[in-house]
Amino acid sequence: MTEKIATQRFGRFHLRGLPRQQALRLGILMLSAWLLIALFTPWIAPFDPIAQDAAVTLSPPTFAHPFGTDNFGRDILSRVMWGARIDLQICIIGVIFPFTFGTLIGAFSGYLGGAVDTFFMRVIDVVLAFPFLVLMLSIIAILGPGLSSFYIAMAMVGWVSYARLVRSQVLTLKHRDFILAARSLGYRHPRILLLHLLPNALTSSLVFSMSDCVLVLLSGASVSYLGLGVQPPLAEWGVMVAEGQSFITTAWWITTFPGLAIVVLAMSFSLLADGLGDKLGERP
Repeated sequence: MTEKIATQRFGRFHLRGLPRQQALRLGILMLSAWLLIALFTPWIAPFDPIAQDAAVTLSPPTFAHPFGTDNFGRDILSRVMWGARIDLQICIIGVIFPFTFGTLIGAFSGYLGGAVDTFFMRVIDVVLAFPFLVLMLSIIAILGPGLSSFYIAMAMVGWVSYARLVRSQVLTLKHRDFILAARSLGYRHPRILLLHLLPNALTSSLVFSMSDCVLVLLSGASVSYLGLGVQPPLAEWGVMVAEGQSFITTAWWITTFPGLAIVVLAMSFSLLADGLGDKLGERP
C-alpha cells in the first residue's frame, strides 16, 4: 500500500494551483493524444521499431531521426510510438482485472457481513502484510517472465485496494433509506446488491482506478526494466530504459525519451483522476 499512497501523492503534487476543471480537460486531451498515437502508429511511425541499421548506430537526434537511434541503429521515435501501444495495454488490462475482482469481492463482503466479511478481510490483511512490489515480483518469478504473468500478479495483488474501498461504501449505503425501501418491497438480495448498491458504490472505485493506472504503468515499466515483463526486441518503454542505461553518459537520448513518455502518460492519468474525482465529489 505504500507504493499506492506515494503514487497518489505524486498524482496530486503537480496539480497545485491548477483549476480542477482544467485538470480534467487537460488529462482527457493528453490521454486522447496517446490513444491516437497508439492507434495510428503502424501508419505514422517513420521506421520499423525492430529494424536495425548499423550505419546510424548511436546517432544523436537529427532531422531523419528526431529522437536519435540506439546501439542497434533502431529509431527511438518509432520505438517510443510503438511502445505506447504496449504500455497503454498494460495500464488498461492491468487495472480491469483487479477492479472487477476487487469490486465484486468488496461488494459481497460488505453486504453479507458476518463470516464472509471476516474471511475476506483476513485475506486482505495477509496480502497487505507484504510489500506490493516484492509480492508482485515474487509471483512473476514463479510464473515466469512475460506480460501474462504480470497481469496475473497484478490481479492477485491489486484487487485488495478496490475491495476495501467498495466494502466501505457498501457498509455505509446498505443502511440508507433507498436500500431499506428496496427490502420492504421484497426485492431479493442479488437485485439489491447488483442494481441498487453496486452502482452507487462504484464512483470512488472508478476514480481510484484512474489513479491506479499510474501505479500499474510504473510497475509494468519496472518489471520490464528488470527483465521480467516485456521481452526484447519488442518496443516497451521500460525495456528501452534498461537497454540504454549502459549508454547514459554517451547516448542520453536512448533512455531520456522513453523515460519522458512514462512521465507524460502517468501525468495524463493523474490529471484525469484528480479532475474526475473533483467532478464526481470523490478524491482519488
